[in-house]
Amino acid sequence: MDNLEPHDRSVRATDEARRRSAAARLFDIRRVIGGLFTAYGAIVTLIGVFDGDSALEKAQGVRINLWAGLGMLVFGVLMLLWQWRNPVHPPETSDEER
Repeated sequence: MDNLEPHDRSVRATDEARRRSAAARLFDIRRVIGGLFTAYGAIVTLIGVFDGDSALEKAQGVRINLWAGLGMLVFGVLMLLWQWRNPVHPPETSDEER
């Protein structure tokens, strides 16, 4: 098929595996969910910290934005930690599929 030296073929296969691995990590749903929940959690937490008296009165004295934001932050950070601790590895392809 191609007249490459064995070393050149292994380098090409390694580069291709690296590209597939980077693409798999880029589109990992845990990264997307974790990032969004962390960003929105930070925003909602800040809103909860600076809620006025009317917002507290509506929520019957509970700082609901603060607690919801903190919950979102914790969930987002857990998703990002999970993605960091157990990264996605692309499936191995056989020589026939290449």
